[in-house]
Order: sequence, then C-alpha cells, then structure tokens
Amino acid sequence: MEIGFLFTLALIGFAVIFASKTIQIVPQQRVYVVERLGRYHGTLSAGLHFVIPFVDRIAYRHSMKEIVIDIPEQVCITNDNVQVNVDGILFFRIMDAQRASYGVSDYFMAITQLAQTTIRSEIGKIALDRSFEERENVNALVVAAIDKASDPWGVKVLRYEIKSINPPRDVLAAMEKQMRAERDRRAQIIDAEGSKRAAVLQAEGIQQSQITQAEGQKQSQILEAEGDAQARIRRAQGEAEAIRLVAEAVAGGKGDPTNYLIAMKYLETLKEMTSGQGNKVVYIPYEASGVLSSVGGIKEMLDMNRKG
Repeated sequence: MEIGFLFTLALIGFAVIFASKTIQIVPQQRVYVVERLGRYHGTLSAGLHFVIPFVDRIAYRHSMKEIVIDIPEQVCITNDNVQVNVDGILFFRIMDAQRASYGVSDYFMAITQLAQTTIRSEIGKIALDRSFEERENVNALVVAAIDKASDPWGVKVLRYEIKSINPPRDVLAAMEKQMRAERDRRAQIIDAEGSKRAAVLQAEGIQQSQITQAEGQKQSQILEAEGDAQARIRRAQGEAEAIRLVAEAVAGGKGDPTNYLIAMKYLETLKEMTSGQGNKVVYIPYEASGVLSSVGGIKEMLDMNRKG
C-alpha cells in the first residue's frame, strides 16, 4: 500500500512538472524565444501557449517596453584639445526578439560601448565653446550612428540625451571670465545705442520744434500782412467815401474839395507834432492860417448846404 501511495505521489508530481513545462503564460509587453532541440523554433507573444516538455525550452525572455540605459561618464577631447567629462542617457526598444537573441551576445553592453565611442567621436569634431550649443546636433548624430549599427541586433535606438558636459575647473573659470566680458561688452553696446537713439530723437524734436515755430511765425506774418492790407483798403475806402461826400457837399457851392483834404492832412500832422509836448511852445508856420481859413470856409459851406 505504501508503494502504491508513493507511486501515486510521483505520478502526480510528474504530471504537475509536465503541465508546468507544457503550459507557458507570457505577460503583456514581453516575448519568449523558444528553442526546439537547441535550434530556434519560434517566438511566443503575450498570452497562453503550449510547448513540448523536454523538447522545447524558453531560451530568451525579452521586454518589448522602451528601455533606458545610463551611459557612464567618460573623458572626451574636443577639437581644441580640451578634456571634458560627458555622460548621457540612451533610450531604445527591441523590435525583433530573434535578432536580439542571436544577433549579439549582450545588446546592453554592446549599445553602451557603441554610445560611448560615438559620443567621443562627435565631441572630438567640435570646439569646447560650441559643445554646449551643439548639444542637440550631437544627440541626433549619436542616435543615427547607434541606430545604424544596432539594426542587425533587432534594436531600435529612439533617442540619446547628453546629461552634462563638465570641463576642468581652470577652463570653467576662463569661460566665466570670457562670458562676463562678453556680457559687459553687450551692455556697453546697448547703452551706446540707447544714448545715440536718445540724441537722435532729441535732435529730431528740436528740429521739428524749430520748423513748427517757423511755420507759426510765417503764418503770423501772413495774417498780419493780410490784416494790414485789409486795414489799408478800408482806410482808403473811407477816405474815398469822405472825398465823395465832400465833393457832393461843395458841388452846389463854392470851393474846392482838394483844399479841404489838404487842410485835414495838415491838421493831423500838427496834431502829431503837438502831442506829448506838455507846456512847450510849438511854432506854427504862417501858411497854416490860410489853410485853417480854408477849412473854416468849407465848414461854413457844409453848414449852409445842410440848412438849405
């Protein structure tokens, strides 16, 4: 009875081992490479699969997710013979599990070494000053070179990012001095351009002000001349009207209107001569008595005409 019980237990154990070897459950985003009698047989994707125990075996297990590799820091020499320490991060994905299994013995180490040699080569083509601004171009060149080399391995390189570029301390100090001098130079240029612009604007403002002032004076002189001309015209019209009235007034009597006008001008001149003299004595020529008598006679004729 004990022998039968042990045989039953052995049979159950063998069945469990056989079932575990036969049934294979592959998780999501993973693939298994199956070898049959030592040769590649197939690739198992996510799901439930059955294999032949002791004939088929799972030789390789690969993740189809995006894989990140930290590229160790290494010493690179730039085009101007400066040593810098460069490290980075590489992103890749397995596209063909069969080639990733049999194309290279260790694709992690192969990609890491290839990334280091490629970054050394690309950094050596540029100067130190350009290594920082050319970082994007260097990343793209590294990706292109590694992707081309890793294609037979069934690996797709997605991107490479340089984490840091660390020059020696003395080089950093010299670069800081250079950048400080460049910033000072730019600040001086900006200040000079600002002063120049301000001077130009001030000169333009003064010029525009002078032009406006000249235009105002010109317009004022034009208006003053027009006003003086209008005043002379009105004055001439008034004198013409006065002459006409005097002529009409003396037309029916005796006398010449010309004498009247001469007398009026004479009186205006005498008025200007005597204005502002105070108590001083002003001598009037003898001929003024005849003019005044003419004015008196003309006035009498005008009065007689008004009465008639």
